[in-house]
Amino acid sequence: MLAGRTAHEIDFTVEGTRIQYVEVELDPGESAVAEPGCMMYMTSGITMKTIFGDGSESRQPGLMDKLLGAGKRLLTAESLFLTVFTNSGNGKQRVAFADPYAGKILPIDLSELGGEIIYQKDAFLCAAKSVAIGIAFHKKIGVGLFGGKGFVMQRLEGDGLSFLHAGGTVRLLDLQPGETLRVDTGCLVALQPSVTYDSQFVGGIKTALFGG
Repeated sequence: MLAGRTAHEIDFTVEGTRIQYVEVELDPGESAVAEPGCMMYMTSGITMKTIFGDGSESRQPGLMDKLLGAGKRLLTAESLFLTVFTNSGNGKQRVAFADPYAGKILPIDLSELGGEIIYQKDAFLCAAKSVAIGIAFHKKIGVGLFGGKGFVMQRLEGDGLSFLHAGGTVRLLDLQPGETLRVDTGCLVALQPSVTYDSQFVGGIKTALFGG
């Protein structure tokens, strides 16, 4: 584990082209947390445990903390539970995760992004243990009404590795201060909290209603 890092330090490789999977390598005692049903395979020294809540170990969670973490996930229509995969054997062990549709897996080191990223619900695949999985509300009503994804997005917080999955091809864009980019609703995968976003009509009312 790196100095000052609270999340478990994990190694990984991303394999595949059109349909990708990520293989995570865990040292003894290390864990990864994932959405239920995302596990592809695991070696014999890996044990599974279902947990209630968001998987964060930033504090010793009580019942109310667990209920709050689970409630946040319920607001985004996700499962109330997560699955923890732990290396309970000797030496390094491996576990792989994948989504069942074509797309790209995006490795994200939260320690390099200020400890936080906001993403579309259903994009989370897995993360190092101690990364907190929460929610982010749209600040403007127009985004929730017309943005195609509702009022709630999800948020990852911590200093560990996380993995998102997005259908199709993904392009990374680094916006400069004051720079604006128009994106079709539903095509935004994730953004840093420093990026502000809103929903706008394109063209006239006819284009808005019948232009797709």
